[in-house]
Amino acid sequence: MGDVAMMVPVLIGFKKKYPEVKVTVLSRKRFKDIIEQVPDVQFIEALVQEKHSGALGIYKLSQELQRYSFDAIADFHNVLRTKALRLFLTGKKAVIDKGRLEKKRLINDPTFFKPLITTHERYTQVLRNLGFEINLHGDEFLTSLPLSTRLQDFLPTNTYKWIGFAPFAAHPSKGLSVERMDEYLTELSGLENVNVFLFGGGKKEVIVLDKLADSYNNVINLAGKFSFKEELAIISKLDHMIAMDSGNGHLAAMYGVDTITVWGCTHPYAGFAPFGQPIKNQVTVNRDLFPLIPTSVYGNKWPDGYENAINTIPIKKVIQLIVNK
Repeated sequence: MGDVAMMVPVLIGFKKKYPEVKVTVLSRKRFKDIIEQVPDVQFIEALVQEKHSGALGIYKLSQELQRYSFDAIADFHNVLRTKALRLFLTGKKAVIDKGRLEKKRLINDPTFFKPLITTHERYTQVLRNLGFEINLHGDEFLTSLPLSTRLQDFLPTNTYKWIGFAPFAAHPSKGLSVERMDEYLTELSGLENVNVFLFGGGKKEVIVLDKLADSYNNVINLAGKFSFKEELAIISKLDHMIAMDSGNGHLAAMYGVDTITVWGCTHPYAGFAPFGQPIKNQVTVNRDLFPLIPTSVYGNKWPDGYENAINTIPIKKVIQLIVNK
């Protein structure tokens, strides 16, 4: 999801510069609600678990796509499926350089600690390689979504600030412990005139977030209660989002929401910081205490003693970024 969300500012910038070019995005159905918000961009669903699965399925998909007569193919993903699909498609082609060698060095060589090219810039370079000269200016955001009647009936009617809090991530080293989540909520709920909204997914996360929200009057769990598009509408209206190195941070950044990201065993230097956010909004673990960070690009690997590194980040350091706004 984060990869798709990071495409959004690039697509917006591209359409601003080249409004006459027809753009079609191929992706999974669950990402349609993201892509369809980009003005004048067509979405095609890839049924990768159904008729488009396997080598034969990819070939079938390529035959379906050929009727669109694409002039150019931009592969922003560069995985086995897209590599196979490129073989069957005609037209000028360009593919993302994921920078695997320098990312590997960033992880394995503690002396090689510097910011790498961002994913947004890597996407932009793919389009440049196709002959489209574009640059991002940091203001390529989506407009906020309207709140449905169902949402309006559910959400608070006061004029308090809306703060999003997404404490989970795909891997344990990137998410907070339940105890730490509660400590964050104690601080957030204690701020003056705020509503705190919890974001997550899956039954286990819903149970945890429901229990946490029950302890506070101004904390509301949204997980498991609304559709993805309805959650996006709420995210688009937030004043602040606090997220881990996860998709929720990128979703908030799509709308220009002030997004604070908390990083555990990963690091923004790998190029996955949310779009348009200042460096100070990317709160990382103290490398004097954990010198091997980043221990992996995606947070799925860590040495002994690093699994709880994210919980050592001072909470007040994060809260202060909101208070000072």
